Amino acid sequence: MGAAGSKLEKALGDQFPEGERYFGLENFGNTCYCNSVLQALYFCVPFREQLLEYYGNNKSIGDVEENLLTCLADLFSQISSQKKKTGVIAPKRFVQRLKKQNELFRSYMHQDAHEFLNFLLNELVDILEKEAQGAKTDQDALSPSQKTANGHRNGPTNGAQKEPLVTWVHKNFQGILTNETRCLRCETVTARDETFFDLSLDIEQNSSITSCLKNFSSTETLNAEDKFFCDKCCSLQEAQKRMKIKKPPHILVIHLKRFKYIEQLGRYKKLSYRVVFPLELKLSNTVEDADIEYSLFAVVVHVGSGPNHGHYVSLVKSHNHWLFFDDENVEMIDESAVQTFFGSAQEYSSNTDHGYILFYESLGSGNKN
Repeated sequence: MGAAGSKLEKALGDQFPEGERYFGLENFGNTCYCNSVLQALYFCVPFREQLLEYYGNNKSIGDVEENLLTCLADLFSQISSQKKKTGVIAPKRFVQRLKKQNELFRSYMHQDAHEFLNFLLNELVDILEKEAQGAKTDQDALSPSQKTANGHRNGPTNGAQKEPLVTWVHKNFQGILTNETRCLRCETVTARDETFFDLSLDIEQNSSITSCLKNFSSTETLNAEDKFFCDKCCSLQEAQKRMKIKKPPHILVIHLKRFKYIEQLGRYKKLSYRVVFPLELKLSNTVEDADIEYSLFAVVVHVGSGPNHGHYVSLVKSHNHWLFFDDENVEMIDESAVQTFFGSAQEYSSNTDHGYILFYESLGSGNKN
């Protein structure tokens, strides 16, 4: 990316952010799905900082067994510590580890960026939970005097809590949904909570994220064969059900369901619908009904007309500049160019570059982008 890199440096000139690095990622045949998501995560500043802190703390331990977390931390550290401001890095170790870990990503077929993001975040959580469990076991094996000596340092994380461990991945991405069902006979409301790392939204032609979120939380009536078993009435009853956000995440990841199974065709079809995603988003379908403001900082874009082939690129906001990452290539784009990725208002259009995964950061938390 020599020429492109110097072009980017020229474009930014003395506005090039202090200490920031803009590096393209080499594609190993079909790894654009991975590269586009990694760029979005790298420019998720709180996640990057915590991952680099994790890397710093674990580097001194020596031979830590290689896993996806250590490979990702190593890659982010490699990018952030480059002497040059721009260039290309080959995420070879990370991709090899990914393929070793999950056979889904081994083939040379077109992969799904959302499936990869989901797998990666869950895998990172599993590794962190196992490490915390291992630290707890080591702590339990110490003699009482050693425990006292180490107590302050390890105490809070290694107490005999029954609560699930909250890792820094959870702190960034996890939100809580509440599923409320109201019996129409006795009016009793049954609420069930579930956690999420991203929201998958059904989309419609010429719609917006706000309308998709409203549909996500709209009230559905359960009747006929879909009746709800009410514990209070001890029988099947008609009911109303709706989903609300109980605890909004710090980083809100929205996945637009652009790939739909069409019964008549017996296959998936890509929906190129135009869905407007704003640079600033007000999240209003929360339990408290308080509007929470978010700012868009990354978009993973699917390029192509079908679900089984195509390409992924990403748009990233860094220090008030928008950048376009396409594997090895990185270039500056104007903020107004973001709207060219909303989708197509007509079914058949030459524009096949559509926003697929959106990353928003809560504004109430010192946004560094």
